[in-house]
Amino acid sequence: MNVATDHLVVRYAGQATPALDGVTMEVPTGSLYAILGPNGSGKSTLMRALLGVAPAESGHAMLDGRATATWSREDLARSVGAVGQAESIAFPITVRELVGMGRYPHLSPLAAEGDRDRTAVAAALAACDLLELARRDVTTLSGGEFQRARIARALAQEPRALVLDEPTNSLDVRHQMAILELLRESADRGMTVVLITHSLDLAAQFADHMLLLSEGRVAAEGTPADVLSERILTDVYRWPISVHRDASTGVHTITPLRSGSSAT
Repeated sequence: MNVATDHLVVRYAGQATPALDGVTMEVPTGSLYAILGPNGSGKSTLMRALLGVAPAESGHAMLDGRATATWSREDLARSVGAVGQAESIAFPITVRELVGMGRYPHLSPLAAEGDRDRTAVAAALAACDLLELARRDVTTLSGGEFQRARIARALAQEPRALVLDEPTNSLDVRHQMAILELLRESADRGMTVVLITHSLDLAAQFADHMLLLSEGRVAAEGTPADVLSERILTDVYRWPISVHRDASTGVHTITPLRSGSSAT
């Protein structure tokens, strides 16, 4: 699934300044695309626009060349999986039941799960290291375990595209890397993955392309080598940042410096 925006402007009611101001991006099918930027730069608003929740003042958010606003909620739910920043569960439910909710877009009202649904849920639980927690009430989970369950629910949906807002929040190092490797493998198999993250280092390791937002506008777009420059990052984050590229792996390491330091 191709995901794109064309000169997208989103403005919240009562705000003089748009949350997104002329954002153009294109995420090719089967790529992992990272959206970066400081707090308040418009990252989460962009996710909401891609999902058709934040209406455009002008321009378009598009999926497979069609404006998101023209998609039915049913078609959108079957095609795009989403993991937002935060969620609370107000009633008792097991991990298995939560992940099983990812199959709802594929079931008719009141229909029971079939073999394909059970297989998809089991695969998602295994992929997110949750098989041993399947019978646990989600209210007993740690923050990281709950986050993995939410990601598993999106994977159980078997979408053509995934849009995730800070999916590695609350995860330890092992599970951060496992989830990002899973997303990378999903992209390599043809799924389009749009990843919003504050982790510049992790984005540098896994993303094909990046979009860097600043105050609702595009500050840089392209490959990690295009976006992760000391000058650009220091200007956007308003803090001295050092960037080192490993000659053998090509991976960028981004290091915030002490206040008053200069990147070299």
